Amino acid sequence: MNPIPRKKTRTITLGSVKIGWGAPVAVQSMCNTDTRDAAATLGQIGRLEAAGCEIVRLAVPDEDAAKAIGAIRKGTRIPLIADIHFSHTLALEAVKQGVDGLRINPGNIGGKDKVAEVVKACKDKGIPIRIGVNAGSLEKHLLEKYGHPTPEAIVESAFGHIRILEDLDYRNIKVSLKASDVLTTVESYRLFSKKSEYPLHIGISEAGTLHSGTIKSAVGLGILLSEGIGDTMRVSLTADPVEEVRVAYEILKSLKIRQRGVNIISCPTCGRTEIDIIGLAENVEKRLSHITEPLTVAVMGCVVNGPGEAREADIGIAGGKGTGLLFKHGEIIKKFPESELADVLVAEVEKIILERKPGARSQ
Repeated sequence: MNPIPRKKTRTITLGSVKIGWGAPVAVQSMCNTDTRDAAATLGQIGRLEAAGCEIVRLAVPDEDAAKAIGAIRKGTRIPLIADIHFSHTLALEAVKQGVDGLRINPGNIGGKDKVAEVVKACKDKGIPIRIGVNAGSLEKHLLEKYGHPTPEAIVESAFGHIRILEDLDYRNIKVSLKASDVLTTVESYRLFSKKSEYPLHIGISEAGTLHSGTIKSAVGLGILLSEGIGDTMRVSLTADPVEEVRVAYEILKSLKIRQRGVNIISCPTCGRTEIDIIGLAENVEKRLSHITEPLTVAVMGCVVNGPGEAREADIGIAGGKGTGLLFKHGEIIKKFPESELADVLVAEVEKIILERKPGARSQ
């Protein structure tokens, strides 16, 4: 199957990460710790990195938070973005403290002179700016013009902020156009993508809890990514930020855009199942969550689709009556009792990962 063709966008650099056409879709999240608490923030950043996060955004509500970025910057190598609202002085302090990028809207951080100060500081250090338009905070004149946050209003807002930066000869820009409504978000990105080649950060704003937010994000971001739209992404959840990263990779894996970690194939339950397939699948998924190597693992519960799916996976099991067959690379290895299936499958997966490591001896 051919990969999904990406919309051609400009390439920018955020710390060590390339963003834009030709670079992988980057996975981003945002710390929910108090940025002023550098130790707690660094601890969360470490967990995010372990999950595969490539860019981290930090809230900067005041000067203490801006100054804490210096200590955070010294404690991690991951690119850091400072999220700034209404204050050009906080943006300048964040740049001074070593942040790799800013998320601001130039139209609401002060007059032209103040914006020019921020642009100069960013130019001097090669720092990109993300213009982050949100349906919940559109300018009053646009709400009066369109009546409510329509895709057209969101896109017009984005270009208004872009013009402010372009008038200052600054084009090191990334753009996001988010709403909590999936269809509004999708259409906003489509409209903007037709008119501009600035790289896009995609997400569904205020998507919801782990359950509902995952579904909304999978639908909205899946549509955009399937159309080649999106250079970085965040799954915004009311949950541990680590879950945002995990969900993001599941979305990317489902479209074969990026492969990271185990891809679990497990059958739905039905009356033909004669083993505890729900418990078995959840057990296996949890115990393999630390693996970063791409691997397809099948956990199947009956003889209809089970054997075929298990054979197509790198490794898998197909359940019978209180037993299951272990498959590896399409070949039946052995039959095991149900009580041993999870342990056997996990052990075999870890063996495959070990064999893939450089310098590993062939068995």
